[in-house]
Amino acid sequence: MKILLTGRSGQVGWELAHALAPLGEVIALDREDLDLAVPDQIVSVVRSVRPEVLINAAAYTAVDRAESEPDAAYAVNAAAVAVLAEEAKRVGALFVHYSTDYVFDGTKDAPYIEEDHPNPINAYGRSKLAGEQAIHDIGGAHLILRTSWVYSTRGKNFLLTVRRLLREKDELRIVSDQIGAPTTAGDLAQATAELLRRHGAAGLGDARGTYHATSSGSTSWYGFATELVRLERCEFRVRVVPIASSEYPTPARRPKNSRLSNEKLFRRLGVTLPTWEVGLRKISGAP
Repeated sequence: MKILLTGRSGQVGWELAHALAPLGEVIALDREDLDLAVPDQIVSVVRSVRPEVLINAAAYTAVDRAESEPDAAYAVNAAAVAVLAEEAKRVGALFVHYSTDYVFDGTKDAPYIEEDHPNPINAYGRSKLAGEQAIHDIGGAHLILRTSWVYSTRGKNFLLTVRRLLREKDELRIVSDQIGAPTTAGDLAQATAELLRRHGAAGLGDARGTYHATSSGSTSWYGFATELVRLERCEFRVRVVPIASSEYPTPARRPKNSRLSNEKLFRRLGVTLPTWEVGLRKISGAP
């Protein structure tokens, strides 16, 4: 299987490059190799490689900055995605793309299912939804995997921020009224590899559509932080205090409910991700 992977240096892309290696030839590119803001580069690379599977792990993920840079977010998360989808369809490749819980407004009381109506409340979410819609409109063989609260030991994420703050502060004030499923980049990459291993590019093409792929279970950012502190047996005496979102204003609004139902992924394709607690234990090195 020949796989073309974008976003190699990102959290998910880094894990995918390793998880996909046993499946065949992986051509993994980062921004230096392929600038998604330059459509001609996308066309040239995809037509040159002619992959069986094209996996897009690249994205504009600066949620707050997107409020002041909506065009930059749209260029990578929507316009480039449309070109990738077109070129994947042209060469007959399965297109795998990652989207986000932020396509929803967070007002639902239960976990969101794939058929729920999207209603993003920030520029980042709108750009990601536009990318999803482009893929649907183009209509090639595709999987859109919506995930949430992705973190790893690389890049910028909540886990690394909390670890840093534990060394710098006596008290951490963490939002407790946003609920979701913290998902490790490694677990998401392994689930993607398992989908390809089980079904192959053709089988996944037949199952085309949108699927939710997050860790099982849910917690708040406060719950995530307190569990991290417990697992890492923090040597510093740091109080973790729950606060409301209103006490921590940010340029971009966040959904209060980011829970996604993974039932469709398991029922149709037989793949599930570990619980968020198991993922965090693996990352923290706890037994």
